[in-house]
Amino acid sequence: MLHNILLVVHVMLALGMVGLILLQQGKGADAGAAFGSGASSTVFGARGSASFLSRTTGLLAALFFITSLSLAYLARQDVKPSSVTDIKQTQVETPASAAASKTTGLPVEAPPPTAAPNNLPVN
Repeated sequence: MLHNILLVVHVMLALGMVGLILLQQGKGADAGAAFGSGASSTVFGARGSASFLSRTTGLLAALFFITSLSLAYLARQDVKPSSVTDIKQTQVETPASAAASKTTGLPVEAPPPTAAPNNLPVN
């Protein structure tokens, strides 16, 4: 459940960052403002929008970084054995064989196969 919530927040932060980055003007736009392009009549003032958008983008980037690390940590917690030897080892240690091993003190061997995988008798 926490994984899903973090994933939704992560995607929303990514979309917010993309939107804010697209709203910002490049450094070349400042040259036009020097000749009176009306930058002082914006909502945030002459320099207010640049600092507001830059700070908000930085905040969203920091939160995006935190959610990335959190999602990586949560994904690592759900790892199951993927190696063939790890899977084989967990299959051999069944509860019945573990209980028999504890009572007798000897390791319990699996019975030999009666037929090969292609149903031919074993020599």
